[in-house]
Amino acid sequence: MIALGKALHVAGLAVWCAGLLALPLIIHLYGRHPRIRTQAGFAEFRLLAHRAYTRLVTPAAILAIAAGTALIFLEGLRDAWLMAKLATVAGMVLIHAWLGHVISRTGEGAGQYRLPSPLPALVALVVLMALTLWLVLAKPDLAPLAERLPDWLRQPRGRELAPPLVPI
Repeated sequence: MIALGKALHVAGLAVWCAGLLALPLIIHLYGRHPRIRTQAGFAEFRLLAHRAYTRLVTPAAILAIAAGTALIFLEGLRDAWLMAKLATVAGMVLIHAWLGHVISRTGEGAGQYRLPSPLPALVALVVLMALTLWLVLAKPDLAPLAERLPDWLRQPRGRELAPPLVPI
């Protein structure tokens, strides 16, 4: 079961990460092409970007995150490196959502939306992906770093959850 979970996780991550790197380039190179100024060119660009995001990259992200979450529970992981990895994955999710916003805006603007530069997203993605890979492979001991956090971040507050947050 763990081998299947890891295989699904790695496959999902490979497609998700490749898509996260390709989408900003597609948006930048294809979205600024003079051919996009025509209705047919814009329709082709919109279809390519939207389908790549909704039918390939997002399902791969869901598969990677679901399989990774299952692996956390199956293997009973609670190490500090895993928490750091989850933070880097959260950064990747934020960039994923931003790319969806940009793709949505290009469709709504009918070519009038000014596309942002993909460079910051690409740099952030490469850094986050490299850091995630390093954390998974090296599994560094981050306990000394965690001990340097303020007490209010390391200790439970001893309060009840607010009623809307209490699970059923």
